[in-house]
Amino acid sequence: METPVFILTINPGNTSTKIGLFENTRPLFVKTIAHNDEELKRFKCIADQKDYRMNEILSEIERERFDLKSLNCVVGRGGLLRPLQSGTYLINEKMLSDLKRAERGEHASNLGAIIAYEIANRYSIPSYIVDPVTVDEMEDVARISGFVELERESLLHALNTKAVAKRYAQSINRSYEELRLIVVHLGSGISLSAHIGGRMVDVVNPRDEGPFSPDRAGGVPSLKLAKLCFSGRYDYKTLEKKLFGEGGIYSYLGTRDLRRVIEMIDSGDQKAKLIYDAMVYQISKYIGYMAPVLMGQIDCIILTGGMANEKRLIEDIKKRVSFLGKIEVFPGEDELQALCEGAYRVLRNIEKVKIY
Repeated sequence: METPVFILTINPGNTSTKIGLFENTRPLFVKTIAHNDEELKRFKCIADQKDYRMNEILSEIERERFDLKSLNCVVGRGGLLRPLQSGTYLINEKMLSDLKRAERGEHASNLGAIIAYEIANRYSIPSYIVDPVTVDEMEDVARISGFVELERESLLHALNTKAVAKRYAQSINRSYEELRLIVVHLGSGISLSAHIGGRMVDVVNPRDEGPFSPDRAGGVPSLKLAKLCFSGRYDYKTLEKKLFGEGGIYSYLGTRDLRRVIEMIDSGDQKAKLIYDAMVYQISKYIGYMAPVLMGQIDCIILTGGMANEKRLIEDIKKRVSFLGKIEVFPGEDELQALCEGAYRVLRNIEKVKIY
């Protein structure tokens, strides 16, 4: 029998940090550490939150009475790095430097590698990231936007997307590489991807395009947006926040909570119904948008992410796209498990670690 390995996983989000401790791939405990808005406002930028979040993590582990000296590795969620192949990467100084400079943007996920590295360094063990949001496997033809100065980019929920695609393949005793899939991640941002031969050959990047979501605008009319940019009403940072954080459902209804929207609909709110129906319509339309990428040969459409827990939303999407083929639902976003599985494959020499 193999000696068990112990893996600490860290997934920082905007207002919380999720952590999990695993023995092999079995969770020993999983915790969500909530961060008070007022507490986070003390910091000028996300990078400045590192010590605060790390101390919260260490305190939580201490309460569980786990000896960190028993760890074999620490794995963090990957942030906004340069475009990468899918896989598990050793955290090194180059990666940390890129995350601290935040040239591709500031996001709480940038802290995942930074905190994982610092904790691991204390115990002289390796630290990793797995399938960051910048995983890029797009075909060249998919990069063309129609305007030479603006290339389409691969930014999406790669960690959960890849994990559920592989879990689906395992559930039907097929290899992920032989399947042709459309994966839809339904979260605060909505991303879609077309999978052929184990690669995401085209994606819908929720920062730039696609359906609107609880707080992101998705694709908006380009000329009207250009006029708004030069209207004098907004500076760049303000408009960025209105599109990415205060867009989508929030911009129309003042809430990011899908459950609240459904309550409003059930109480007779016609505006709420229109906005909800429009989101379902756009999600469904973009699923159809991915079908020609697979030449119509679709083994399965996979719906995943936090909003996939809402049965009403899933049924409404199915009504519009079930003609395309089989639909499977993997509700939630078990990213801590996915982080663990990526590190475990490396520790057991099932997969080779990649170097950034």
